Amino acid sequence: MKLFNYILLTSIFFVSCSKSTPSNSTTTPTVNATVPEVYKKIYGASSITSDGTYITIKSNGMPDHKSPYYATTHASYETFSGTTFGGSTFSKNPNSIAEKAYTFKIPADPKVASSHAATPLGPIGVSLNGIPFFNQYAGPNQPLTGEIVSFDRYWGHPTPTSAYHYHVEPLYLTTVKSIKSGLLGFLLDGFPVYGPEENGGLVDNSKLDKFHGHTLATTDYPSGIYHYHITSVDPYINGAGFYGTPGTVSQ
Repeated sequence: MKLFNYILLTSIFFVSCSKSTPSNSTTTPTVNATVPEVYKKIYGASSITSDGTYITIKSNGMPDHKSPYYATTHASYETFSGTTFGGSTFSKNPNSIAEKAYTFKIPADPKVASSHAATPLGPIGVSLNGIPFFNQYAGPNQPLTGEIVSFDRYWGHPTPTSAYHYHVEPLYLTTVKSIKSGLLGFLLDGFPVYGPEENGGLVDNSKLDKFHGHTLATTDYPSGIYHYHITSVDPYINGAGFYGTPGTVSQ
C-alpha cells in the first residue's frame, strides 16, 4: 500500500511539473543527421529534417519571450505600454497568442528563380525562435502603417487567428540574443535572412536589390550566398518577391 501511494504521488508530481512548463519554453529540436549545420541555429523548432531536396522545419509558433498577447495566466505574459516600433505609442490589438503546428518546407539548395513569385500574406519564412516572418503588408497592398502601433516590445503581434509573427526586425533576437549581423532565419525560398548590420555598419535599402537582398560572403556561407537583410524602413524583410522558388508552409 505504501509503495502504491509513493508511485501515485510521484506520478501526480511529474504530471503537475509537466503542466507547469510554459508551452514556449526552449527545447532542443530533434534534428536528423542530414541537416546542414546552419539550420541547427533554428533553436525554436520542434524538429528539423532533410530529405536532401527540402529542409522541413516544425514549430509551434510560440514566442520564447514575454508579450502582452499571452493570456494573463501564462508565464510569459507581461503588460506593456509606452512606445513600440518607429516610436509609435503602443496600442494592443484584440488578438491573442495560441499554439500552432507549422511545417515549413524549404529548398535545401536554393537557386535564383526564373520568375519571381510575390510573397503571400501569412508566413513567408521562419526565424530562429520558430516564429514566422510576414511580409510588409497588413492586407493586399496595404502598408503596415495602422498595424505598427500594435507591435509589442519585441516588435511582433498576433493575427485574428492567434498566429504570432514578425513583419519587421525581430527585436528579441537582435537585442536580447545579440544577433545584429548574424543569421535570423530563412525565407521559404531557402535563402537566409540576416540582421540589420553587416561589416560593422547598418545596412540600408540602397545596398540591397529590389528583393531586399544581395550576394556576399557571411560567417555561415564563407563562399558567398544571396541573402536578405532586415532594415528599419519599408519593406523591412523582403521587397518585390522571393529571390528563389518558395517551398511551402502549412499550419
